[in-house]
Amino acid sequence: MKLVVAIVHSEDAGALVDALLEREFRATRLHSSGGFLKQTNATIMLGVEDGQVDQVIGIVGEQCHARTQIVNPMPPIMEPGEFYLPYPVEVEMGGAVVFVLPVERFERL
Repeated sequence: MKLVVAIVHSEDAGALVDALLEREFRATRLHSSGGFLKQTNATIMLGVEDGQVDQVIGIVGEQCHARTQIVNPMPPIMEPGEFYLPYPVEVEMGGAVVFVLPVERFERL
């Protein structure tokens, strides 16, 4: 038994949970936020048999896509007299980060 934890962009989370439910995987969705851009994410957790891990990772890959976005960086802490010109930066966001952890015991009550 494995615990699969997928951290995905909030825009992809609904479609991912729907796709998992269509294939009869039960999933729990938790709202979370990222550290880099402070964007909202979703953490999807599900317990699966060892042989189902690749199928679940495949579903995550089908539903969660990376995208680029233009963001304005936060100005650094500056000393008086310094000159700073903020300019937009293109960053890649979305996709998924997936962790697979061993589970010692799993019960559905």
